[in-house]
Amino acid sequence: MAVPAVSRARLVVLASGGGRTLENLQQRIARGELHAEIVLVVVTRGDIGAAERARRLGLVSLVIGPRSHPDREARERLLVAAILEARPDLVVLAGWLQLLPIPPQLEGRVLNIHPALLPAYGGQGMYGHHVHDAVVRDRVPVTGCTVHFASSEYDRGPIVLQTAVPLSGDEDADAVAAQVFAAETEAFPEAIMMLLEGRAEWVDGSVRFA
Repeated sequence: MAVPAVSRARLVVLASGGGRTLENLQQRIARGELHAEIVLVVVTRGDIGAAERARRLGLVSLVIGPRSHPDREARERLLVAAILEARPDLVVLAGWLQLLPIPPQLEGRVLNIHPALLPAYGGQGMYGHHVHDAVVRDRVPVTGCTVHFASSEYDRGPIVLQTAVPLSGDEDADAVAAQVFAAETEAFPEAIMMLLEGRAEWVDGSVRFA
């Protein structure tokens, strides 16, 4: 499925953390580097950094999370309904820590970024500092980030773009996190533009590159 060619793509951003990825995308949009608009931000709690950044950036936001909506099935129905109502061209998971149920209308339109070179250090529970702690523990020479389509399993969807980050072996987890996030700030906007420009597209559960 190809993402429609539009002058300004409609993005819905889902975030569970500090919101740095959300702000990076909005800054790219403001500079004219990403031809899109963020039409909705969904956060899991109203007191997290992503919620504060959305307010500061003047973005429309909703709180839909385990605290505000404890019943999982009802929460997921509300989340999917809110996304579909926003009519997104792409849904961007920017540090979203829950498995998103993807209805047929959104198949091939949901992008996630993971702070490692998948399939390494992926799966349920592997996010943020958990990934970087494992990378330091294993003393791997290269880590990085992966932009991939979300699927019904954590970190298993087809890959759109990966960026490698070489390591010296002397870094602690915080240093690895900083280097990987710097790579993410370039990789995520680039992957979005690849899809919007038709340089990559979802086809029958895999990625086809132009």
